[in-house]
Amino acid sequence: MKRFLGLLVCALAFNSCDDGDLTMEKINFEDVDTQSCTTNDIIYKLKEKEALLLEIPKNSFVNEPTVPGTPTIINIDNANFRVVYRFYNGTIASENICNTIPPALPYVTDQWTASSGKIQIITTTVKSTNTTDNSTRITGYNHNIVFKNITFDKTSGTQVYTTFPFGDYTTQPTNALPFGFEQKVVQCPSSKLLYNRTSNEGLTIENIDPALIVNTETTLNKPRTATIGSINNRLTYRLFSGLLTDDYFCSATVPALPAISEEWNAVSGGIIEVTTTKNGTTAYKHTIVLKNVVLKKGNSDFKLGDSFPYGDLTTSN
Repeated sequence: MKRFLGLLVCALAFNSCDDGDLTMEKINFEDVDTQSCTTNDIIYKLKEKEALLLEIPKNSFVNEPTVPGTPTIINIDNANFRVVYRFYNGTIASENICNTIPPALPYVTDQWTASSGKIQIITTTVKSTNTTDNSTRITGYNHNIVFKNITFDKTSGTQVYTTFPFGDYTTQPTNALPFGFEQKVVQCPSSKLLYNRTSNEGLTIENIDPALIVNTETTLNKPRTATIGSINNRLTYRLFSGLLTDDYFCSATVPALPAISEEWNAVSGGIIEVTTTKNGTTAYKHTIVLKNVVLKKGNSDFKLGDSFPYGDLTTSN
């Protein structure tokens, strides 16, 4: 009887290992850094003799935060979107994944291939903060990847996970925003648009309140102020793909070139401060400062800081 019970326990144990799900610890890569190949569309995680591979076009990762509750969902199709879990007979490295002709060793001893399921991606911005002025800048975009209802085909059958976390994958911003402005501000004679520019970026204030720029000195520590809005006192940052000159800003029609690479608009509510001082006998210097301004593009935003110097505008009677 004891021998029969022992055989029965072994049989049950064998069947449960062959038929049931592996525990998540056996296929857990959450704490492993994500890597990517430059020669193909594979992002991957390596752990000693195991590899978790996701083949996905790079344009699937959009540098735009997803709306809460509406993640990006992609079907696993084994054509452009593939998930593979591999076992090797030795320690593996990037060369085993990304090389056109991978090393002969180690070689794959087993492979699970996802036959169905969905790839869920939730994207958020990664920001740095300047603690001196409380400004922020976007340094990257984090894409959290989770497989939903994924089925792996393996040699001994199938294995299903309702939720299988892959982990985080970070991409860099499409463009660096230099913000290399100097102190010179110019006002267009006709439209009264204010602008500060470099050779490839412009920071403009449209429909500015005429009461801000007046050839009268302001009282000490009492600047003129106005609230930034979506129509009046509208602040816009633009990054251009070509050489930018003064001719761009004061034309009756907006030139087609240089082309705009990125456009960020100030969220309503920031403050424009103008301090005016006499500059000679007939000239006035208007020092313009932006307070608590947030720039936004789509679902991305960053803060210019508690106080951002827009620059100086010189006018005369």
